[in-house]
Amino acid sequence: MYILWRHILQRHITPFISAFLILMFIFLLQFLMKSLDQFVGKGLSALVIGELIVTQLAWMVVLAVPMAVLVATLMAFGALSSTNEVTAMRSSGVSLYRMMAPVFIASVVVCYFLLRFNNDVLPDANHRAKVLQTDIYRKKPTLSLTPGLFAQDIQGYSILVRKTFEHSNDLEGVTIFDYTNSNVTTTVTANRGTISFSPDYRKLIMDLYDGEIHELNHGDFKQYRKIRFQKHRIAMNAEGYTFQRSQESAFSRGDRELSAYTMMAIVDSLKKLVDQSNTQIASILKRDLDDLFSSVKPPNPINNDPIFSASNRAIVIKNTIESEYGRIDYLSRQIHEYSVEIQKKFAIPVACIVFVLVGAPLGIMARRGTFGVAASLSLGFFLLYWACLIGGEKLADRGFIQPWVGMWAANIIIGIIGGYLTFKTARENLSIDWSWFSKFVPKSWRTEASPTDSFGETV
Repeated sequence: MYILWRHILQRHITPFISAFLILMFIFLLQFLMKSLDQFVGKGLSALVIGELIVTQLAWMVVLAVPMAVLVATLMAFGALSSTNEVTAMRSSGVSLYRMMAPVFIASVVVCYFLLRFNNDVLPDANHRAKVLQTDIYRKKPTLSLTPGLFAQDIQGYSILVRKTFEHSNDLEGVTIFDYTNSNVTTTVTANRGTISFSPDYRKLIMDLYDGEIHELNHGDFKQYRKIRFQKHRIAMNAEGYTFQRSQESAFSRGDRELSAYTMMAIVDSLKKLVDQSNTQIASILKRDLDDLFSSVKPPNPINNDPIFSASNRAIVIKNTIESEYGRIDYLSRQIHEYSVEIQKKFAIPVACIVFVLVGAPLGIMARRGTFGVAASLSLGFFLLYWACLIGGEKLADRGFIQPWVGMWAANIIIGIIGGYLTFKTARENLSIDWSWFSKFVPKSWRTEASPTDSFGETV
């Protein structure tokens, strides 16, 4: 039995690794296509871009592993069925449950490690990615000067150049308006110049040649000064053109940047605050309403009108209760959001086990162990799983359903389908008819093969 289990597991290793790498490549390509335009032109080093990609790989791993498990299970059992190994094992008295046992145990192990990854690695990776993306977004793009247009990227300055050179930092026809001093208007003109940044990118340095400086005092508009120069250097503050790292502790963590155990502690503290608000409301209703009714007395010429005083008191009580109910509503929404994220951290790893229950019988029924067939069958279950997961998350966040229902509905539905297929396949020799697929395949692609490889025929 040990040799048989090892053989079945070996059939899963190559498809699992291949599917995992392909899925990671697809996710990475999607991320780059979505985010590349936000980073281009900012002069980021390869090290920073590489770090951003590495931190983004964490959530890709969480999604790719369950998908790879389903593809590998479909391909492995499809290949075993197409080569009649399943039939041979059944003839030897090995049931489908015993064939699935090593794969099921392996999926439990993968589920455990993915759960640990979800709680120990993913939150820190998400937090580092958020901090890094914030620093990248904060960095200004490289300064560009367009001939004939004013550039106002440097605060306090307006720069106009008549001509630039593509392969150098040389400029011609430079005019600079300096607004850094509110009492004096300074205009600098030069026939030519060069532009560069200081080594730390905190200063924009312009070396100007053969020009003039015009200064006009705003106090009485009578003091005017004109200076001619052969060479003049201006250093402008250029904050934001260098990439500066922020301290990770300076950013608060969201629900996707916390482990399940940390969020459980937060949920407990939020529930205590809700209980305090409910207690406060009950106390107001018991104490203040009694005081309100007792304050209504016959008119006293010395005191104010008791009816007016009671009315004001009732308004205060009403506003206080509404404030407490608003606080309860806000805390309840937070509790739902954290609870949803907690359930998700456990539900996604368990999908590895659920997909084995679906993949094994489907692979045997399909009797074709190719990647194309596995991908085709997997697509429908992927769409069903993620539709249930995303829809359940939205409904649970808004309080329409319980968090555990929203996050576990996909596993429950697919688990029931997988259990039924496994039970039926274990008792009967089921197969999927692929004859409908033959009309979409060119005749030149069809080759002479075993009966189990021909369209619409099974053993």
